[in-house]
Amino acid sequence: MRRLWLIFAQTATISLAALFVVATLKPELLPWRGSSVVTVQQAPTDSAAQNSGSYRMAAKKAMPSVVNVYTSKEVPAPRNPFMDDPVFRRYFGDRFDGEPQRASSLGSGVIVSPQGYILTNQHVVEAADEIEVALADGRKSSARIVGADPDTDLAVLKIELKNLPAITFGHAEQVQVGDGALAIGNPFGVGQTVTMGIISALGRSHLGINTFENFIQTDAAINPGNSGGALVDASGNLIGINSAIYSRSGGSLGIGFAIPASLAKQVMEQIIRYGSVVRGWIGVEVQDITPELAETFKLHKTGGVLIAGVLRNGPADRGGIKPGDLLLEINGKAVADSTDMLNQISGLTPNKVATIKIQRNQTEALLHLNIGKRPRQNN
Repeated sequence: MRRLWLIFAQTATISLAALFVVATLKPELLPWRGSSVVTVQQAPTDSAAQNSGSYRMAAKKAMPSVVNVYTSKEVPAPRNPFMDDPVFRRYFGDRFDGEPQRASSLGSGVIVSPQGYILTNQHVVEAADEIEVALADGRKSSARIVGADPDTDLAVLKIELKNLPAITFGHAEQVQVGDGALAIGNPFGVGQTVTMGIISALGRSHLGINTFENFIQTDAAINPGNSGGALVDASGNLIGINSAIYSRSGGSLGIGFAIPASLAKQVMEQIIRYGSVVRGWIGVEVQDITPELAETFKLHKTGGVLIAGVLRNGPADRGGIKPGDLLLEINGKAVADSTDMLNQISGLTPNKVATIKIQRNQTEALLHLNIGKRPRQNN
């Protein structure tokens, strides 16, 4: 009996020792440990870049071209009310007048040329006496204003740096509602940020933001500091310059507006070439045709505009247009409303003759106007 007990004890000891070695070095060989090993499938390291739902390639392409724009200007110090007292001024002079202060603001811009030209909003750099541009690669440079166009809220800056990553212009006229879009800028000064959304609407006007309005509307988050930044398509090509938001709180509510890249390009080229934008002008005040006016003038549709006033000796006056006329077509193209008329006229070349179709006293007539140059607007 004693011999059997010794054999059992030795066998148990050897088995426990073997079990300890296996559990330490090869735990997966133990049948009761197999359930603790989870088998997972790992994607290849480059599969994320091939994901059709990702915008990483578009962002990677466009982000280096978007810059932060920092501006500052000198503002008068608050005036001490005692300085309006002549007795006080006689004894104390100007010593209680405050020192001028500097106000700073921020925005965004887009490098559009390797020569250093940057597109941004006019309101970003308005009245600034110092402008600094910070690139995505960490470089900084002072910038000068080449020119600005308050009517479209666009401005062109110039920096003197080499190897600049200019953005690629897309085809804004081919953009459709529902297309994906990325907004790139510097919201609230937190640093370069990319937000994603879709094109919500096209041709937005009558917003009272600019004189010439043909906005792309997007729900990509646009916040203060994004102004002047890029709106790009799913390929990373520029389709708009972010300009304004509709907001009651100051933050994004999903309604942002961008100036189409095609318009921005036209304005930029004229600013660089001429220093300002040259537009056509005929010198009239107009009013949209309402259903009530259409009934009064016995129109079958509400297209066209009513001439409410004519500037004396202006192009329209010299061409024979009178108050009360209905302007229907410009060079054979129908006029939809006052915004459409303004855009069509502004696109005409000054000192060239345009054919205008009007309706007067139920009779249509063609007039020939020598287009004038739109006067510069005072802001």
